[in-house]
Amino acid sequence: MDWQPDIPRWRQVYALLEERIDDGTYPPGTRLPSAIDLQGETGVSPVTARRVLRELRAAGLAYMEPGIGTFVTRLPEPGA
Repeated sequence: MDWQPDIPRWRQVYALLEERIDDGTYPPGTRLPSAIDLQGETGVSPVTARRVLRELRAAGLAYMEPGIGTFVTRLPEPGA
């Protein structure tokens, strides 16, 4: 990933996943990458990866099934 130094990394990874949700790469009901997978894909720390998933849930974009994973909840924005 090309990091922007003035934006926290968790926000940049969050924006990446939000974009993938909006463009349909991760449609509603799709399991999102785990924190370990996000760490491997982006190079962020495990703490940062878990924060991204927590923030997606807090924003209503995802929900967690304990022991299974985090899943997409919302439909893409109109016109996306």
